[in-house]
Amino acid sequence: MIAVVEKPKAVTRALLVGAWWKPQTAEEGGSLLSELGELVDTLGLTVADQVLAKIDRPQASYLIGSGKAQEIVTQARAVEADVIIFDNALTPGQQRKWEELSGLAVIDREEVILDIFNGRARTREARLQVELARMEYSLPRLARAWGHLSRQQGVGGKGEGESQLETDRRLVRKRIDQIKSELAEVRSQRATQRKQRERLPVPHAAIVGYTNAGKSSLLKKLTGADVFVEDKLFATLDPTTRRIELPGGQPLLLTDTVGFVRKLPHRLIEAFKSTLEEATLSDFLVHLLDASQPEIFAFHRTTVEVLTELGASDKRVLTVFNKIDLLPDETTFNTLRRHFPDALFISTKTGAGLDELLARMGDQLAGLSERVELLLPAERSDLLSSLHRHGQVLSTEYEAGGAHVHAVVPIKLLPQFASFRVSAESLRDQPIPEDPILSGA
Repeated sequence: MIAVVEKPKAVTRALLVGAWWKPQTAEEGGSLLSELGELVDTLGLTVADQVLAKIDRPQASYLIGSGKAQEIVTQARAVEADVIIFDNALTPGQQRKWEELSGLAVIDREEVILDIFNGRARTREARLQVELARMEYSLPRLARAWGHLSRQQGVGGKGEGESQLETDRRLVRKRIDQIKSELAEVRSQRATQRKQRERLPVPHAAIVGYTNAGKSSLLKKLTGADVFVEDKLFATLDPTTRRIELPGGQPLLLTDTVGFVRKLPHRLIEAFKSTLEEATLSDFLVHLLDASQPEIFAFHRTTVEVLTELGASDKRVLTVFNKIDLLPDETTFNTLRRHFPDALFISTKTGAGLDELLARMGDQLAGLSERVELLLPAERSDLLSSLHRHGQVLSTEYEAGGAHVHAVVPIKLLPQFASFRVSAESLRDQPIPEDPILSGA
């Protein structure tokens, strides 16, 4: 049995602690602590109280000074907290010190996010990625789980705790290797599926942005699809793709991706690169932001940084501000408009701005398709069906032996129609039809 370190199941009340030091400001520290509160709420825990502590520099034992640490423990007991949660990353040694000092469970922001991801992952790959991240996080913390046995002497002078610790470390490393092997197999299958998808002529866009910006709500509003929507951070982890039709009739695949968050553990960036690859493979991105958030510029910066790390910084981006119905005043709107002059402003709740958004999505596809004139033989009805599925048919005139079609065709599809295109030269050879009015028809 592997002793993976987890918070006790009885944990219900949390004391949140955030430590900040220069060049960070108290405002930034407070904002991150508030965000930690939202993450903790997503886990279903009650925030009993919170502490924001300024320090000169991180300390080895408790991150903060021992005197302040004792004050925090006293406060945790006063509010009847059964877990202390740090917004800052704690080393395994610091976690151990805090638990010895307080007699309570002590975890950090990374473990909170891992717990959320563990409960929200749905696909096999996402579950494997989360398990891998949790195992890698737990490996250096196994000594914390078996510290109560460290002083028990075993046969031959080896402590029982030490023996169990060595066994668990070996089992965890073995499981990590197994997960990596399974992930390699899953990724191989995804690579095959990706190649098949890349051959599809339908253009593809990905909705990216800070968690809880309304990405799932936007996908649901535009497609009418049954998409899970919840007002919590990381409500969905697995990408959802739906097909929509733009105003001109051109189809578009639209994907809702996992939301980003500040101080996202790097091991989860690595674990979820394949989940976020929808962003790197799309033709363009819809960067959705919550216009009502005071920290909107920090949220924008976080998303851009993660996209850069994923290798998607060169993508065309359509910046969209959601929830304009929640803006406190006109000043906020004007400030955002000044900083993002090309952005769109919408509300998925009221529907404001959605028509303009669809039109701008169509503009983003410029260069990805071409307007053509075709003469399709009667026996190639499959080509006409393909045009209706993947392109935009502007007009169809049925003639003897086939169909005369004007259409907007995705670039990827053009080779299939190369031999059926009508050139200017071939049009000059055709007789000019009589005007029905002049001919007396």
